[in-house]
Amino acid sequence: MGERVLPRAERRRRTEGKILDAARSLFADVGYERATIRGVAGAAGVDPALVMQYFGSKEELFRHAVRVMPAPDGELGAEEVVEHLLGSLTVKMGELPQGSLAMMRSMLTHPEAAASARQVLGQQIDRLAEALPGDDARLRAALMTLVMLGVAVGHQLLELDELRGVPQEEIARLLRPSLHTLTGQDVS
Repeated sequence: MGERVLPRAERRRRTEGKILDAARSLFADVGYERATIRGVAGAAGVDPALVMQYFGSKEELFRHAVRVMPAPDGELGAEEVVEHLLGSLTVKMGELPQGSLAMMRSMLTHPEAAASARQVLGQQIDRLAEALPGDDARLRAALMTLVMLGVAVGHQLLELDELRGVPQEEIARLLRPSLHTLTGQDVS
């Protein structure tokens, strides 16, 4: 029996997926500035012209590669906010998705990455602020979000021994009181 021929749309989708996977990996490894279209094409096993045909520019390729799906909606109380954030330590201290790592590595050096990071972080801040009481809920939600971002940067990019050698439960134990304080609710 002959090999089944894939429809053109399916072949295009698969090729696009290979390019995006290669781009995520390269952007995560070397950041936006050092990644090249030629490098992405080589890693994906396609011609550089095909990468440009699909995405048009390095900036557009980056935008697609780091796109992050928003967290699922749902009602969170102040206690659930803290536990949700602490539960995310598993991701922040484990193997981050390549798109997240690419964004983190590039957000301080490239305006497109910074804009993407602001958008993603802004969505998380909005969601957390909805669960917090008080007029300064957005500020407190931003502080909570940035504490967790700092843990991820320290662990993933800076590879700080003080974070890498400590069990996640210990970090959660130390962060919990501060995060509870930032919820604005007394949890005594």
